Amino acid sequence: MSIRLGDTAPDFTADTTDGPITFHDWKADSWAVFFSHPADFTPVCTTELGRTAALKDEFAKRNTKAIALSVDSVEDHKSWAPDIGEVGGTDLNFPIVADPDHMVSELYDMIHPGEGDTSTVRSVFVIDPANKVRLSLTYPKSVGRNFTEIVRVLDALQATDKGPIATPVDWTPGERVIVSPALSTDDAKEKLANVEEIKPYLRYADAP
Repeated sequence: MSIRLGDTAPDFTADTTDGPITFHDWKADSWAVFFSHPADFTPVCTTELGRTAALKDEFAKRNTKAIALSVDSVEDHKSWAPDIGEVGGTDLNFPIVADPDHMVSELYDMIHPGEGDTSTVRSVFVIDPANKVRLSLTYPKSVGRNFTEIVRVLDALQATDKGPIATPVDWTPGERVIVSPALSTDDAKEKLANVEEIKPYLRYADAP
């Protein structure tokens, strides 16, 4: 199954390190960062989950919950948790889904042919409070994800939801935004502050 931007994120019920959950009920009216990792007790994954745990407060500021998945069991996840805390400096503080039958992995197309086994690749889905998929990323197993970028994308998505804007390259909060091409410059000046026309199709403004 291929999941595209704007699709409703598939719901599922599964066992996790925090007990059984139904995904849509668990995330409720929050954003979610749902990501898969190939296996427990592996080096790259240990660093990634440690980093995610350390970002708990940053995610909370953005009304966002993190949830991970691998095809290993809840027992393996819980046995691995002390290593995550030791390496990352923060105890595991978000659920890890157990998916030994690959039900959720296949629902989200997290197992890719040609990767050498039946474990998941490094997929990331950012899902909004309405359960719509707003971002999807797929990394190879050998490359750790940039969670600073994932937080930045959350900021950009939440900013662009507030008004007729887009964000330019490398944008971070506090920087100027781009006026939507669908908005005339005159209309933009009524809706946004400090509109500056660089090209007829490129106008900057202060973030709403």
